[in-house]
Amino acid sequence: MSWVTKTLSSSLGRKLIMAITGLSLVAFLLVHCGINACIFLNDGGETFNEAAEFMAKNFFIRTAEIGLFVGLIAHIVDGLMLWSANKKKRPVQYAVVSKDNSTWYSRSMGLLGTLLLLFLVMHLKHFWVVSRFTDVITGGQKTLFQEMQEVFASPVPVIVYVVGCISLAYHLLHGVQSAFQSLGWNHPKYTPFVKSFGCWFAIIIPVVFAAMPIAMHLGLIK
Repeated sequence: MSWVTKTLSSSLGRKLIMAITGLSLVAFLLVHCGINACIFLNDGGETFNEAAEFMAKNFFIRTAEIGLFVGLIAHIVDGLMLWSANKKKRPVQYAVVSKDNSTWYSRSMGLLGTLLLLFLVMHLKHFWVVSRFTDVITGGQKTLFQEMQEVFASPVPVIVYVVGCISLAYHLLHGVQSAFQSLGWNHPKYTPFVKSFGCWFAIIIPVVFAAMPIAMHLGLIK
């Protein structure tokens, strides 16, 4: 098992962990976005509440949730380790950064990741903790849809969520393509599709997520 430990602790191994955990989070974002988008049906949150309740009570989904949370922690820790390693390799920044080989967001994954982490902490506090560890939702005091209405009644969380979604967009714009590259899934036939998919995914998912708090704050969804 020593070779496994050496591989996973190497730069290449950490990139593989980032890629695998990152793609699992991409799959989660797709499902999460689909469920949350149910609020746009504007049926008083009925469909959204039913979908959220199913996700909360389904044994297999709850089990997968644990694995997802572990993967998220691994993704964050691994990202910080890679960022730190890169900083140590290049303690003095180049006077001129070439724009031909990299984009600013690919060079700023550490900053974008930090902003996402702050946004994630707020998001978990607002909804996940309330629905999983208190009886506010399970006790019938209010529905998750009503909780969203209360949170997004204030402009501050709305602004924070929109900024978080912008950070998510840039993070995905680099991360999706980078994940496939790290896994060695490069081929002239499907690499253009991967790049196109990564670009559209990085735009559509964050836009939908950002539209939710904005629409609720403006009273467009009731």
